[in-house]
Amino acid sequence: MCVLYPDLLGTYGDGGNGLVMAERARRRGIDVTLVEVGIGDAVPVANLYLMGGGEDGPQRLAADLLRLSIFGGAVRDGAHVVAVCAGLQILGETFCIEGNDQYEGLGMVAAVTTRGERRAVGELAVRVGTNLLVGFENHGGQTSLGGLAPLGTVTKGRGNDGRVDGYRTKNIWATYAHGPVLAMNPWLADEVLSSLIGTPLEPLHTAADLLYRERCRVLDS
Repeated sequence: MCVLYPDLLGTYGDGGNGLVMAERARRRGIDVTLVEVGIGDAVPVANLYLMGGGEDGPQRLAADLLRLSIFGGAVRDGAHVVAVCAGLQILGETFCIEGNDQYEGLGMVAAVTTRGERRAVGELAVRVGTNLLVGFENHGGQTSLGGLAPLGTVTKGRGNDGRVDGYRTKNIWATYAHGPVLAMNPWLADEVLSSLIGTPLEPLHTAADLLYRERCRVLDS
């Protein structure tokens, strides 16, 4: 498992998603190596890449570094990705930085991100199948999916456009939710892990799972 550029894409503690994934795997007896890739480091071949949020300049630099790495080829070959906020935008065709200047993304999915009329700041809740994804958002982007399937339907906050949040492909989970999102939504960490190993998982009974249920209870009340 590889956390990509937490020094650039870790504004809201999104690097913690890697710690969550590794710990939930280890508690099930799955051997995991977790690495962090910084500026100047080579991106290794990995089963899972985790990308977080960042400001305009770091986001552009991360996109440039990834363009020159093996990352795109690894994902095309089946590596999984969890992408949050800036990470979500980088994987797309284009995104906007520094006002409304358009910048080239990695072109791995059809998503296009422009500037929204107002910044989205606050709680974010998204219905993903039978689960509720909870977290918070802080971004100025508005993302159109170009035929991609969204991750889920927004019930609180804005996400991509006030209707849906993120996107989902066979091996990519993308969302605007910080938190870190996998710490706040252990079910999502387990969904990614189950896909990685190719088998269903027995549930874990941890403090994170209890806190998730309490957040859902408060949102429903």
